[in-house]
Amino acid sequence: DLAHTVGNVPLQLHDWGCDFACWCTYKYLNSGPGNIAGAFVHERHAHASVADLPGRLTGWWGHRKEDRFEMEHHFVPSPGAQSFMLSNPPVLCIAALRASTELFAKAGMDKLRAKSLKLTAYLERLINAEIGHEYVEIITPADPEQRGCQLSLVFKGDMQQVHQALSKQGIVCDIRKPSVMRIAPAPLYNSFHDVFNFVRLLKTLVVAA
Repeated sequence: DLAHTVGNVPLQLHDWGCDFACWCTYKYLNSGPGNIAGAFVHERHAHASVADLPGRLTGWWGHRKEDRFEMEHHFVPSPGAQSFMLSNPPVLCIAALRASTELFAKAGMDKLRAKSLKLTAYLERLINAEIGHEYVEIITPADPEQRGCQLSLVFKGDMQQVHQALSKQGIVCDIRKPSVMRIAPAPLYNSFHDVFNFVRLLKTLVVAA
């Protein structure tokens, strides 16, 4: 499950020998709510038959092109990743995702990750220095190699009140009741100034709560 990984940290799924992975695209890839998902299948499974992989995804668009429209009652997969195709994806969804992935390709995941490490470290340092454990506690691993850009905070006070106040200021954070708020400075479009202003506002709100 790479929902919080794709668009967040560099991946080498083939080199790592991963058999299968799936993810959404509306999070860090910014494709929009309800957009299509993505999947990875290692090439060693690319030519597997239905018998080899019972329960695998089989749609008519994954049938080999030569006789796809003959509508026979058996499935002959196309070679490679195309055998896992089901049907035609929504065009507008693909347009949004294409625009996003082009931006990621232009920026480069390695450069984005390098900025992300600094952004999240800056966020972590400011929270610990300016707010402290009296009000919030960071429960995300402190080791940068064990996390992406997101920090999860446990609130000692009224998290809901703080979340509503942040929303009114146009700051989008995610909450998990009863007391966890997830903060994710995205390197593609968030700046160090954004992080500084966020922590300054958060400090005011948690003290008031």
